[in-house]
Amino acid sequence: MMDCQTLGRNLRSWLAIDEREGVVRFAQSPAGKIAIFAFVLALLCLPQVVKRLDPPWWVACTLIGLALHAYLPRFRGPVLFAFTWGIAALSLPASPMLYASLGVFFVLSWCTIIYARRCPGHLVPRRPVVTLLAIQLGLACVASILPGGGITDSIWAFLLVSVGGYWFLAYAIVDQRSRDRSPDLVQMGVVHPFWVTSTTPIGKGAAFLRRHLSRTSHDLAVTQIKGVKLLLWAVVLLATNAALYWVVILKFGIPTTHEALAAFLEGRPYPVLVGWSAVIFSTVHTSLAVAVWGHKIIGLARLAGFRLPRNMCRPLESRTLAEFWNRFYFYFKELLVDFFYIPAFLSAFKKSPRLRILFSTLMAAGVGNAVFHFVRDIGLVQTMGVRDAIVSFNSYLFYSTVLGAGIAISQMRRASGFVPGSTLLARIWSFVCVWSFVVCLNIFGDESRVHTLFERLAFMASLFGAS
Repeated sequence: MMDCQTLGRNLRSWLAIDEREGVVRFAQSPAGKIAIFAFVLALLCLPQVVKRLDPPWWVACTLIGLALHAYLPRFRGPVLFAFTWGIAALSLPASPMLYASLGVFFVLSWCTIIYARRCPGHLVPRRPVVTLLAIQLGLACVASILPGGGITDSIWAFLLVSVGGYWFLAYAIVDQRSRDRSPDLVQMGVVHPFWVTSTTPIGKGAAFLRRHLSRTSHDLAVTQIKGVKLLLWAVVLLATNAALYWVVILKFGIPTTHEALAAFLEGRPYPVLVGWSAVIFSTVHTSLAVAVWGHKIIGLARLAGFRLPRNMCRPLESRTLAEFWNRFYFYFKELLVDFFYIPAFLSAFKKSPRLRILFSTLMAAGVGNAVFHFVRDIGLVQTMGVRDAIVSFNSYLFYSTVLGAGIAISQMRRASGFVPGSTLLARIWSFVCVWSFVVCLNIFGDESRVHTLFERLAFMASLFGAS
């Protein structure tokens, strides 16, 4: 009988179609190019067909833009520019105020990029995140103080429209320091690229995209095949997540973490075993959702010719918490490293290496994490007010602080020479330690503002038998 290792090698060989020259040659032909995009179109529309919904219009528009970017190298800048801002405008609700806000953000972004290039010693080019953050929060505070009216509504509209491009613009400002920086048309085209559906810069900025752009038709074909494989894997994970939800939630009646917490606060808690099942499944469900979302974005970027690393790559193999953080959400980790960890590392505690690592990691995974999510949800300041928005954020602030401390300790252990064991028992122990931390912390990191920190702490204590 075939052993597991042989079966694994055969499976990997069968899946490695991007290494087969015949398949790569076909992908470079006109028929192959049409087949790739037709298959991806069907793949992306499949979930909509299953749900009996109309396929979203942006799927076709996005694929057209990706194909033009891939196969018309001389016009990549205009294609990026046109599709990024065209799809951004079409995605907005029909509102003159929102269209005007998008126009203002467009002009300000371009002017900021030019200003950063011409005046590299000024505050904005040197401290882009601090400056942009001060502007965003300052405008939110001003809009909260002003009485309702046209000016206030205009400020909120601008904040809601611009928050999606905040971190992309920061990367564009930093890229102006490079000697081989991209032209302004490309920089503006990747201020929230049209295939990215998040405020996290999946793919970072123009500099990172330049380094990972396929230069030859052979490399482009290989990259696109890898993109198709990743999109297909995303569909498999999506179906797996849906099946697990049906079995665990609908069939066996296990509640979600939110439902278990609400029942606890109402005085009718579930049994401890059911509570743990809810927390564990919610962690699994969220992890699969993040994997699907990240694979989809990276898969689309690869269709355009960008051979980007995955956003999530085998987090179950993580041996330490620091390794998990790098594997689970790679581009968010990169953002925190680029804009929080490195500046802190270069400026603080230079005579104490361990304290330097501790402080820098806390600034990134703790402070940077909290700042990112508060700014992303800046619209809640409008509906809740400044005070209530800050108070309701205490649970996620606790989450980011504990996460930052855990990663910092993991980093310091590695710096002191700690190496996890390589035996099967050691790997199992590492898995249990890492994922136990993740599961417990997930109670506080669901990003909802429904329950307070103390309610979540009480619920967690109840899972350990405390009344």
